[in-house]
Amino acid sequence: MENNELIAQCEARAKEWLSPAFDEETRKEVQAMLDNPDKTALVDAFYQNLEFGTGGLRGIMGAGTNRMNKYIVGMATQGFANYINKAFAGKPRSVVVGHDCRNNGRMFAETVADIFSANGIKVYLFESLRPTPEISFAIRQLGAQAGVNVTASHNPREYNGYKAYWDDGAQVLAPHDVGIIDEVNKVKIEDVKFEGNKELIEIIGGEMDWDYIAAIKEAMIDQDVILRQKDLNIVYSAMHGTGRHIVPMSLRSWGFQNIHVVPEQMVVDGNFPTVISPNPENAEAMTLGMKLGTRLNADLVVATDPDADRLAIVVRNPKGEWEIINGNQTAMIFAWYIITNRKKLGLMKGNEFMVKTIVTTEVIAEIAKKNNVEIRDCYTGFKWIAREIKISEGKQKYIGGGEESFGFLPFDKVRDKDAPASICLICEIAAWAKDQGKTLYDVLMDIYAEYGFSREFTINVVRPGKTGQDEIKQMMTDFRENPPKELGGSKIVLWKDYKTLEAKDAQGNITKLDMPDTSNVLQWFCEDGTKVSVRPSGTEPKIKFYTEVKDPTFKCAGCYERCMKAANDKIEAIKKSLNLD
Repeated sequence: MENNELIAQCEARAKEWLSPAFDEETRKEVQAMLDNPDKTALVDAFYQNLEFGTGGLRGIMGAGTNRMNKYIVGMATQGFANYINKAFAGKPRSVVVGHDCRNNGRMFAETVADIFSANGIKVYLFESLRPTPEISFAIRQLGAQAGVNVTASHNPREYNGYKAYWDDGAQVLAPHDVGIIDEVNKVKIEDVKFEGNKELIEIIGGEMDWDYIAAIKEAMIDQDVILRQKDLNIVYSAMHGTGRHIVPMSLRSWGFQNIHVVPEQMVVDGNFPTVISPNPENAEAMTLGMKLGTRLNADLVVATDPDADRLAIVVRNPKGEWEIINGNQTAMIFAWYIITNRKKLGLMKGNEFMVKTIVTTEVIAEIAKKNNVEIRDCYTGFKWIAREIKISEGKQKYIGGGEESFGFLPFDKVRDKDAPASICLICEIAAWAKDQGKTLYDVLMDIYAEYGFSREFTINVVRPGKTGQDEIKQMMTDFRENPPKELGGSKIVLWKDYKTLEAKDAQGNITKLDMPDTSNVLQWFCEDGTKVSVRPSGTEPKIKFYTEVKDPTFKCAGCYERCMKAANDKIEAIKKSLNLD
């Protein structure tokens, strides 16, 4: 599309936002964009409508169709309400609504509650901010038909979002996601019923917290080891968000008694004043926790992101230095401990399964296979893990699932990644290790020695705005039309394209991929065990390259630094192969 034509379309869309249906503040913001000779901001705000991706609706706050504001939230909710009323016609209908610490979060949540109630749907609205996994739990606990959590998870402060859930407590999948989008696209601003029916809105809070904390205890495997190590020295940060009460209370309910919090980061603040970005994947966000951990001689430092679905773990290495356990390593430790200790305690019945995403480390698959536990691969996004749980509900026992982006779910009462439950379990694992005279770092080294070393690293190529989106699309097209033949000096022997659901080997043989839907993901597997996965992010303006490099020479903890250096060199070579350096 020519640039002038695009600008004209955006201007036409923007002028619709000058009507009396929008408040004065919004009209002024839109008029300023129209008056500005530089049309970049106008195009970015109006070139598309926010759509449900892997994390739902998410965007920068501000005026425009491509921004998070009460009108976009309103139209999305009206469309969602229309879909719910059609899907459950003639039946009682209820939804759970929550929010995290983000700026405008409470306003958006109350807007959502008002619109649902105005459409005849009963609303259970949390009294204040709550963790994402508790929203999922509440949907199941209350028998609600759907839910919404207003959150942008770990995104920077400029963002807010809207996670849509279905009656199983999982984020919406096909056909519901497509159905909701179709209904949303039909909605005009004048169709939105903003005036709520207060009789249909019920405030919930403490009683659901109690039930959720009780349910989390189902993830516990060995209470005896916690009793022996109840004084495990734990430092916790809520990252200004929703874990501030739930996580310490959950840890105490498990029996841990020596819990310290990072006071500066227990303050609810959507501006996240103590971090550049509230993302547990970033070492900078953990600085205050590590400082307090050093002062208190803590055994480990743990944190949750603002909506408490992701967790971060920091442990001491043999030099006594703090080291962040990355998302793949976290999932590996969970998988290993759950399987190993459930076996030791006679809790395995032979029908258990675990789930990981296709971009997550293959070491987890090795752990499961060597222990005769079924392992399933699914797409990125916890809704796909939730789908696997639902498929096998009542037939097989789900014992854990995770992804590389610091998310894990150790029990099935929730259908989204669950940091409070995962933090309790990682503290149990740390207690078990201490009982054995080890640390979590030692446990990780033992896993590498037994199941093979791998180094995982995600390369993020950020391309904001309309031009960035076009560039990302072109990159994926180029990779499909001219796929690489080698990566970092190793020959590719298998290509997978989840958009066509086809796999091709080095001999040219093509097989079909057994997946529930197509996805814009490419994967390349090399003869030396290297795996690279490529996908555009569903929630941020970036394309992601997930690399996994093997090293068969790892024998013990003393090999770690050497193997990490060799792996990092390999990753740099892969970047050059993909022209990313």
